Amino acid sequence: MTVRALPVDGSAESVTRLAAALRASVDGTGPAVLPVRAEPGPGPGAAAPGDAGPAGPDALPGPVARAAATGELPDGLAAVVATSGSTGEPKYVALTADALRASAAATHARLGGPGSWLLTLPAEHVAGVQVVLRALLADTACVVQDVRDGFRPDGLARATGRMAHGTRRYTSLVPTQLARILDHGGAPLYALAGYDAVLVGGAALDPRLRGRALAEGIRVVTTYGMSETCGGCVYDGVPLDGVEVTLDPADGRVVLGGPVVAGGYLGAPEATAEAFVSDGGVRRFRTGDLGAFAPDGTLTVLGRVDDVVNTGGEKVAPAAVERALLAVDGVRAACVVGLPTTSGARSWPRSWCPPGLHRTITLCVPRSARRAAGPLCRGCCCGPTPCPSAGSASPTAPPSRRSWRGHAAPERSPSGVVGHGGESDHGVASRSPPPDPCTHLGVGSRSVRCAHP
Repeated sequence: MTVRALPVDGSAESVTRLAAALRASVDGTGPAVLPVRAEPGPGPGAAAPGDAGPAGPDALPGPVARAAATGELPDGLAAVVATSGSTGEPKYVALTADALRASAAATHARLGGPGSWLLTLPAEHVAGVQVVLRALLADTACVVQDVRDGFRPDGLARATGRMAHGTRRYTSLVPTQLARILDHGGAPLYALAGYDAVLVGGAALDPRLRGRALAEGIRVVTTYGMSETCGGCVYDGVPLDGVEVTLDPADGRVVLGGPVVAGGYLGAPEATAEAFVSDGGVRRFRTGDLGAFAPDGTLTVLGRVDDVVNTGGEKVAPAAVERALLAVDGVRAACVVGLPTTSGARSWPRSWCPPGLHRTITLCVPRSARRAAGPLCRGCCCGPTPCPSAGSASPTAPPSRRSWRGHAAPERSPSGVVGHGGESDHGVASRSPPPDPCTHLGVGSRSVRCAHP
């Protein structure tokens, strides 16, 4: 068994080659496929790159090459996708043909049956691979929106026009794409409303954005999953058929199990042993997310385990605080981080704390403008704090946990920020505390103070 690296650049031509390679790998007549990002060609209509050159078969990443050379590839391996989770160095996830088939079949069963798919996402990531595979395994069409020059709402409308009539239509988007279509309106919005299901994943979906989409007649299905589970495996909080969701009683971590779970990380046995376990004949993946079950049994993802702030003896998930902040009228985006106090109570290294910043802090962006022009930064529970973005002559980097923690910290963009092509719009914070009254929100027994524009 071997692995073939295949470059994709967002063009229909490169996705066609990827589809052919995936068909062979899934039916066992070809090597496993590792889609890799290639530099885009001149633009739509230009010839896509071949599979030779720097990203070709002879340039497999070290962990993948070592696993192939030592015969450590799992049986039935069909695809390999690179992932770094939310932080860290890339890992290479081994997806078997059985897992991919199980995921595609469960998706179509949940959505109401096979249909044609529109690909708007990078084909080297698991969500893009799955769009291609779902169409392949259902023997339906996969139409490709050329994204070599970035995602454009008008492009979605044109690509939708190439889809066959009389069949079910599906697509998969990230929240940023959905927001841009809603903001654009017109033909793209009309086209999207014609889909039988629009899967939205890759990041938390702001309830307000979901509400806007539903009001426009868009059949939104929120998805939760990762490369290690062949992409989304929990739809609207409910696991797909065959998928099991449990919470680790020790820390509330989400654990996903079932036939969609990957075979592990190639060339990384220690990481595989830490993240993947078998229990009662069921293979399970220990995610890095905290979760809770609602009264109706649906799963709510509270945030990342490694983002939890221990403050005043209580553990607070920043993402939960951000969701509360986003519910305040006038707040467009929010970023919540934890930093060490002078007593060193916070578990993060002191080296991550910029001078003068202590305890939990929040950054809010007003909904009234795409770029904020006024002071927006205020501390949480401890009064005003200086902002590391202050004084920037060219404030083009989005506010994120990296800017607060320092360059050694994992990056996390603020909830609710709408980006373009991976770049997030953001507000400019000021050293001066805002004169506006603060909004006080109860989160547990802590009071969160946020600038209220």
